[in-house]
Amino acid sequence: MSQQPSVLIIDDESGILDTLRILLKKEGFEVIVAQGGKAGLEAIRSATPDIVLTDVRMPQVTGLDVLQAVKEFDAMTPVILMTAQASLQSAIQAVNAGAFYYLQKPFANDELVAILRRACEFRQIRVENKQLKNEIRRAGGAPRGNITRPIGKSKRFLDVLKLAEQVGPTDSTVLVGGESGTGKEVLAHYLHEASLRADGPFLSINCGALPETLLESELFGHVKGSFTGAVRDKQGLFAAARGGTFFMDEVGEMPASLQVKLLRVLQQREVIPVGATDAIPVDVRIIAATNRDLEEEVRRGNFRSDLFYRLNVIAMDLPPLRDRRDDLILFVDAFLQEMAGEDDDPKALSSEAMDAVMVYEWPGNVRELQNALEHAVVFTKGSLIEPHHLPVRITSQKKEPLVADRAQPNPALDLIERAYIMFVLQAEGGNKTRAAEVLGIDPSTLYRKLSRYEGDEAN
Repeated sequence: MSQQPSVLIIDDESGILDTLRILLKKEGFEVIVAQGGKAGLEAIRSATPDIVLTDVRMPQVTGLDVLQAVKEFDAMTPVILMTAQASLQSAIQAVNAGAFYYLQKPFANDELVAILRRACEFRQIRVENKQLKNEIRRAGGAPRGNITRPIGKSKRFLDVLKLAEQVGPTDSTVLVGGESGTGKEVLAHYLHEASLRADGPFLSINCGALPETLLESELFGHVKGSFTGAVRDKQGLFAAARGGTFFMDEVGEMPASLQVKLLRVLQQREVIPVGATDAIPVDVRIIAATNRDLEEEVRRGNFRSDLFYRLNVIAMDLPPLRDRRDDLILFVDAFLQEMAGEDDDPKALSSEAMDAVMVYEWPGNVRELQNALEHAVVFTKGSLIEPHHLPVRITSQKKEPLVADRAQPNPALDLIERAYIMFVLQAEGGNKTRAAEVLGIDPSTLYRKLSRYEGDEAN
């Protein structure tokens, strides 16, 4: 997509075309207009717009005809339908046919601009994902360079990524902190691919998933006869990862007896297999991860202080998904495309389902989001995922108020607060993330408040 996204506007009324052209040019869009559906079909092929905004009811060639033509020409182009004769049935028909949004006339200018900006982001993500798939297919495996950059654009995540880009080319030991499911292994892969060891192996283990004796054998290897069942020599993962990277997840779960042996690996760069007497040199970069506060574990005597300092050469902390609301739509689109496969069009979330996703706290982080979307895809027969397709825990989450509950509610204060929030939201073109920044609140709080307003209007 060009730096200035292009929008093709199709309508049979010249007055509407002129009004929208002036509005969208002021908002930074490159505008192409076509009067009537037939002219619109010609413009689709000649102008190749990034977004198509079309009226539904037009003589000869309707908006649904335009939608079908766009999908055949370039399936990644978002199509926004607008009509004054909106109905639930026509909206469902449009969305099932692949429309990005169904807009009822008359609409607010800021509402239209916000939808167009979201469509721009949607298209950009789909284009990048397609490029990534093509790169993987051409390379016959995982691509290199910035194409493998982990998903995310929120400030806290970009700060982590910037540090990773600095540390990646070194051999420094890295300790990645963060809650379970935040993507610590994804970051470890990124560090490996950015290193001089990228052509070497990347091996991993979850230190909390195995009993102590088995974990010791997996890490350091063993010699034949060292214990019951050791019928042959076994190479440990440290040795197998020579020349590459070894990722140790949940290192805080490691038993005290094995912490000593891990310290030797970090200090001496050698391992002694179980039952052996001779040390084996290992050339491996170690990346460890934990969802525990290791400094607190050191104070409690559960983790060796010398091992902690050896692991904590470079510290990185991945923020939880609830603090990365800007990244939710990126993850949703990426996961839905991945679940669709190469040949099928991905399913999409309805606006209500997306609101539920944005409000939910995601205690299981990115992993929980991926599982929830897989659940929704399984139970969705059509192309549109509705709230009832999502796990119940997501749609039943209690909405929290923006401000603390008051013993004596103040209706006037509530009205002032609501009016101010809506004013800021309108001033920011409907962008909830920017509005939350202006208001000085967390984006999830803003989503909860707006959801409550919608509930009040429905009652």
